[in-house]
Amino acid sequence: MDLPTMTIPKKLSLMTIIIISAITLTGCDLLSTDSSSEEIKATSQTTGAKGIDLSLFADGAFTDTPNIVDCETSDGTKTSCYEITTSGAPAGREPGPFCPRTTSDGPEAGGGWFSKEGTGDLVDITGEFILKLSDYYGDEKWVIYDAKTNKVRYTATKAACLGAARPDVEEQYKQNCIECQLSYLDDDFSLTYLIPVTPIPADKPGRVRTVGIALDGAELSGPAPIGAILGSYTIAAFDDCGGHINVHQGYHYHSTTGCTDTNDKADDGHAALIGYAVDGYGIYAMKNAEGKEESLDECRGTTDDIRGYHYHTASPSENMFIGCMHGETVQTAGGPPGGGPDTHQGPPPFSK
Repeated sequence: MDLPTMTIPKKLSLMTIIIISAITLTGCDLLSTDSSSEEIKATSQTTGAKGIDLSLFADGAFTDTPNIVDCETSDGTKTSCYEITTSGAPAGREPGPFCPRTTSDGPEAGGGWFSKEGTGDLVDITGEFILKLSDYYGDEKWVIYDAKTNKVRYTATKAACLGAARPDVEEQYKQNCIECQLSYLDDDFSLTYLIPVTPIPADKPGRVRTVGIALDGAELSGPAPIGAILGSYTIAAFDDCGGHINVHQGYHYHSTTGCTDTNDKADDGHAALIGYAVDGYGIYAMKNAEGKEESLDECRGTTDDIRGYHYHTASPSENMFIGCMHGETVQTAGGPPGGGPDTHQGPPPFSK
């Protein structure tokens, strides 16, 4: 899939972000593209839609100042959208590590992976985890290491990354721990999102494809194709933040472990914001300051007076962030419905 490119990265100034956010909050007829679309679904006002606060994103999350452009949702609503372009890398940190190098390596040498139960925290990818994969999955065919040298087999080159980081893993890259590097991305690699300035509730919940964008600018991805990954005797290793890299999406998250949480604590003890969905609603961590979960709808959303409608993520091993899209989304040029740059679809982990 051809992606829009941005060859001259530029950092946002905080003042620019504040100005754009202020314009959004004050209205300024940003929805003037054709407010006849049922007055931009008047119901968006009754749900307390808050929309994106650009000032909450990390420095360097965008490659250029987000624009406000005319757009039309997949449901046919004409509105205004933020056009956001990113570099495919998380702002402020270097991804990794992913795969351990020997069967004696501890948790500091590797990242994490979905638990076989499909719920709870990620499992540490240690040397011992690699060594005992046949026991873990109850399948003696697992051998992602050299029994003579105790070295872990992993994708150490771009060619290996391209052959393994795909649903139909090439034969020579099966029985590997998969890791890719940001250096494998094209020099002009970029991702562009179109996200409604004011979220618009959909008539019925929509399918999750690309989920959204984290506060560090990295993609919040749809479900990973677990069946294909495990069926090829590979582990598509995440780092400790719950993300990994491929050449189509750059670094992207499949779970959240706290790395993208806002530092500011909510006065009411609410869970931390981690990013925004492509329908414009905020996505918050699973649990609040007291370690409790809220009662949620089928999309993993709820409403309060401060945040309006918003989502809460699932646990790190559930291979999902949210259950469905509450709001209308926009299809990017050449991309799927969902407002994001790419799809990364698959069943929930270990589903039959």
